[in-house]
Amino acid sequence: MNTLIAIAALGAILSTIDAASQKKRILVVTHTTGFRHADSIKVGEPIVKQIGAGDGDFEVEYCRDGEDVKTMLTPEGLKRFDGVFFLNTTGDLGIPDLNAFLAWIKSGKAFIGVHSATDTYHNRKEFIEMIGGEFKTHGKQCTVEMKVEQPNHPAVRHLGQSWTLFDEIYIMTENNRKNVTVLLSLDNYPDDGSPQANQPGDHLLAWTRAYGSGRVFYTALGHRPDVWEKPEYQRHLIGGIRWALGLDEAR
Repeated sequence: MNTLIAIAALGAILSTIDAASQKKRILVVTHTTGFRHADSIKVGEPIVKQIGAGDGDFEVEYCRDGEDVKTMLTPEGLKRFDGVFFLNTTGDLGIPDLNAFLAWIKSGKAFIGVHSATDTYHNRKEFIEMIGGEFKTHGKQCTVEMKVEQPNHPAVRHLGQSWTLFDEIYIMTENNRKNVTVLLSLDNYPDDGSPQANQPGDHLLAWTRAYGSGRVFYTALGHRPDVWEKPEYQRHLIGGIRWALGLDEAR
């Protein structure tokens, strides 16, 4: 009897170890060479780890500076990861071989980008094509009521028909609707103090796209630290990350 109990206990331990070893892993990149969203990066880093350990069901490591980039964002360094998360990155990050990095995503990996991820690699059209948009400008922070366009997608299905949020709202260089699946959008220019404020338009704030065999999720939201702390924003991230990793689907 004791032998059977010991075998059962060992089996349970091995099952737990096996489940942990099968968890998806993402590399969270917070290196910047342009404007640094220091406050939101400081708040966002532990939140991504927290949601991964909870409902996200993924593990994280961090890539925080140029030296990390040189060793971690390489074909060899990326072998341990299922996806990357560009958390308010800016500028030219110094990835040793950007084309190899993009090929890695195309091979079936996940790319998640938040807010100023679209303010990254302006000089590399292939990166802009992958992420699905390029930051152009923003006005003062303001409240927007966003339209939920894909209510069955895991990144937005908790929101209902719309989502009202106060944040810094990005305007992209061009409307890329034809090349992405839009999750959140505005029917008018944000009321951000600019001359175009409140004028009718079509402004995309979150989307997904296929990139080869890989999956891309991007949200323009996440400038303000208090946005990161909101449960609805964290659920937005969890759903987007899990979709990009192939752990959840629209339903």
